[in-house]
Amino acid sequence: MILEVSEGIQLQGESEEIAWIIDTTNWTSSPTSPSVVEIIDVSTGRDVKSTVMPSGSASVSGNNITLPILKLLREGRSYHVFVKWTDGSEVKEAIIKVRCPKRNE
Repeated sequence: MILEVSEGIQLQGESEEIAWIIDTTNWTSSPTSPSVVEIIDVSTGRDVKSTVMPSGSASVSGNNITLPILKLLREGRSYHVFVKWTDGSEVKEAIIKVRCPKRNE
């Protein structure tokens, strides 16, 4: 089962660069080995991770997973960011939905 952040769709402007943080408190008490699996551009169905998150690694502090910087999003597009981590002997996965609104929205 893929978990979804409870805050819903996140907004990120075309020129913004954000290191998103996932609070895993409701899912696990001590996540380890976090990684961004893929970032899907919903309009094309393609994995664009190498373009919008070209470098860096996810890290953990307590129950928070900090992702590498997400950037270079295209105006009017939506993205699904898939993140996985280890919880004891289980591997869990979550999705963050990010939308880059058009400037006139």
